[in-house]
Amino acid sequence: MTLEESLRRVLESGRDWQRVPVRGSPGIFVVKAPASRGRPASLLVEINPVGDDGAPTKKRGLILRTVDELETFRKLLSDERLEDVLKAIEKVNPKETSPDESLEI
Repeated sequence: MTLEESLRRVLESGRDWQRVPVRGSPGIFVVKAPASRGRPASLLVEINPVGDDGAPTKKRGLILRTVDELETFRKLLSDERLEDVLKAIEKVNPKETSPDESLEI
C-alpha cells in the first residue's frame, strides 16, 4: 500500500482526532481533523517527541497542515536567538521539585 493510499484510508475511516504514528519516524504522527462548518475532514501532521515507550511526551505537539507552514517553522527554529531565549528562560523559571522533595519530615 502506498503512502497516499494509507493516508486516504485514515481520512475515510479514522476517528476524529485519531493520532496515527508514521512508521520509521518516531515523533511524527498523522492526525485526522474532523469536518467543521464549510471544511471537510482533513489530515494534519503532528510533531511530538516520544518517550522510551513510544508514546508522545506532550499532550499536543506542533501541528502542521502545509509544506509552507513547515518551512516557516524551520526558519523560526533555526533562529539563533531562540536558543538564547530558552537558556534564559531555564535560568529564570523556578526549579521543579518532585513530590517527595516537597515533604518535610
